[in-house]
Amino acid sequence: MTNAIRIDGKEKAAEMSEQITADTAELLEQHGLQPGLAVVIIGEDPASQVYVRNKKKRADSVQHTLDAKTSQQEVLDLIDELNSDDRIHGILVQLPLPDHLDEQVVTQAVSPGKDVDGFHFVNIGKLTSGNTADAFVPCTPAGCMLMIEDHLGSDLSGLDAVVVGRSNIVGKPMASLLIKANATVTVCHSRTRDLPDVVRRADIVVAAVGRANMVTGDWIKPGAVVIDVGINRIETTVDGETKSKLTGDVDYESACEVAKAVTPVPGGVGPMTITMLMANTLRAARLSAGLRD
Repeated sequence: MTNAIRIDGKEKAAEMSEQITADTAELLEQHGLQPGLAVVIIGEDPASQVYVRNKKKRADSVQHTLDAKTSQQEVLDLIDELNSDDRIHGILVQLPLPDHLDEQVVTQAVSPGKDVDGFHFVNIGKLTSGNTADAFVPCTPAGCMLMIEDHLGSDLSGLDAVVVGRSNIVGKPMASLLIKANATVTVCHSRTRDLPDVVRRADIVVAAVGRANMVTGDWIKPGAVVIDVGINRIETTVDGETKSKLTGDVDYESACEVAKAVTPVPGGVGPMTITMLMANTLRAARLSAGLRD
């Protein structure tokens, strides 16, 4: 392994959290406003429970836990109450939802001004058009973008970026952020022809496809910045004992042999995602009081 920079998401998230805490205290002191986050979780999905616990550690939040069999109307009624509650500035509906609930209907019921996940069509439209002054950007792409800027600056003119994955949560908003920063962007997916060759042209690679260790070092352009959004649990055998471990969409060791900088999994994008949620909630509180960044 060569000396590729390990992009430490925990360290950056900790730095940002200090600033968010200071800004939150200032908002309370000067305007009497305490940012409030409502987390709505439906059912008992284990991964969601862990993620929400991590979020609650980092926010002044209230959690609404609903039974997995809760009707869609009951969910919409709760969201309507939260939309009208002046003490709540951000609303997060934890995904995935139980099968009988319509994800699009539920996420679009959240007021755009409280949509700290950035999933409402109003916020998506503002991001796509490059008008982000009062929009909320999805937390994972927003965190990825800050890590990219740390290594390449805020103006990515002349650089090629490849996003592997076209989800509404990561891939598409990530592409919009890169375009806004003047990168030339290609979005790849399962039907992309000659995928390794496409990725190999990129100065910036964002892997968000959900396939363990798919992007290997021979896919990476020397000197590229690689952001690994994937979180995959795989089985591995150590001294004859089978254990479970987390890995990303990028084969970290082989990528480090050629890349300029790479995010690890875990410890890379994940901590930044939760910190960006806190930043969005603080921003929502400020915007509710007519305060701009």
